Amino acid sequence: MSVRTTRPGLQALRRFTHVCHSADHLCCAPDVDLLRKEIVLLKETLAMSETTIKIGLPKGRMEDGVFSLLREAGIRVTKTSRTYRPKLSLPHFDAKILKPHDIAEMLAIGSRDLGFAGADWVAELNVELVELLDTELDPVRLVVAAPTELLEAGDTLPSRRLLIASEYQTLTSQWIQSEKLDAGVVVSHGSTEVFPPEDADCIVDNTATGATLRANNLKIIGEIMTSSTRLYASRKAFEDPEKRPLIDEFVLLLKSVLDARKRVMLEVNVRAENLESVIEALPCMHEPTISSLHGAQAYAVKAAVARAELTRVIPELKRRGGQDIVVSAISQLVP
Repeated sequence: MSVRTTRPGLQALRRFTHVCHSADHLCCAPDVDLLRKEIVLLKETLAMSETTIKIGLPKGRMEDGVFSLLREAGIRVTKTSRTYRPKLSLPHFDAKILKPHDIAEMLAIGSRDLGFAGADWVAELNVELVELLDTELDPVRLVVAAPTELLEAGDTLPSRRLLIASEYQTLTSQWIQSEKLDAGVVVSHGSTEVFPPEDADCIVDNTATGATLRANNLKIIGEIMTSSTRLYASRKAFEDPEKRPLIDEFVLLLKSVLDARKRVMLEVNVRAENLESVIEALPCMHEPTISSLHGAQAYAVKAAVARAELTRVIPELKRRGGQDIVVSAISQLVP
């Protein structure tokens, strides 16, 4: 990618050239100290003119999934001695490891250009960001849960003043209002499930499987939203004509891995008389790749097939005369 030289960069370059040309014209050696100063200024100015994408990488439960996604996309993440500032092998990217809710806030104020965060925290902070990609990693539900002994008639909260514990003060307050409850919110800072029954009547918390809630004798009685790890951009960076191409390329790399995870490469040999029938049964992206086998009596057919379709497709291909079926993994897939 070519880097556009800004006006200050051009001015520095012209000053440097002028010093050299003047010395040559006067048939004398250039002023070494002046040249050194101009070289330093030129390097500094050109470095400033390079477009840099400041990206926030998540700390905690999202970290492994995001780092694995980057690695599969060919982007190496090298942690230095300053463990919160890893180096990316992708040019023009400056990374910092932050808590997901901090990433959402940094994107909102514009100190970060790109970042990974949960949809739940973006909603909780009520910030305006550009959602670029749902990685579908770390899926959770934001739910309301209460001790079974508190509930009336199955899943109904008692009609009295309630105290609800949650890290999500905004979303919990909105839910209370929508349900027309007489309730207050106590803000927790982790381990919300241990609040009931002594320190809160019920909770609003995220859960992947519900196992922790059940272990604490809590029953899910409502769902506020679903969430997952998503890639967001600040509005300012997304609308920046110099940063937008880098952002689009980054999304393309990650999306190619996510799409590849959902598909496999399926190859099947078929005799000429069964070719059209086999092609008809292949749910490929566009058209399958077909090549003639030795002797031109049969063909090899190849297509990227949705992984979820395999249990249906493979038996159907066999019924239609398919032979020597091979299924292999795809690393990246760019339509």
